[in-house]
Amino acid sequence: MVKPITAQVLDLADLEREIEAQVRKNQPGREQHPAGFAAATVRAPSLAMPDYVEHREGATEIGKLTAEAIVREYETAAKEIEGMGTQLIDSVKHCEAMTKDALLVIEEMKETAARYREEAKRVFLQIEACTLMTAEVRRTCTELKEKIAIPPKSTA
Repeated sequence: MVKPITAQVLDLADLEREIEAQVRKNQPGREQHPAGFAAATVRAPSLAMPDYVEHREGATEIGKLTAEAIVREYETAAKEIEGMGTQLIDSVKHCEAMTKDALLVIEEMKETAARYREEAKRVFLQIEACTLMTAEVRRTCTELKEKIAIPPKSTA
């Protein structure tokens, strides 16, 4: 069952108080740690916090450390998201190059299709010219046959 938001906030506040109490309890007696165990320091690593956040006045040390850790995690994720954006830009550039190449190929295809149409027109005209010539030859042959087949009229 999901707790109401107020209960969750109170739980986090209680947890923060417990952590702070534990840190304070363990801080003066570093000898309480087993041999070879480095005691936790109260300060977070000196990584620069992003400039879009700053600590509020009165925030506890544990709250500051927790907030810094969380904002660093978010900042890391944000940088990874930006990195994905860079990869996307690279992909877009690749797509643009492919599109440019495809457009060049399409132009070549259009030119090839135009040459095919010109060749089709040439062949079409040549065939028609041949059929016209063949028809003219047949007509001439028919006329000659008719002239040869009819005997000349004699005058007597």
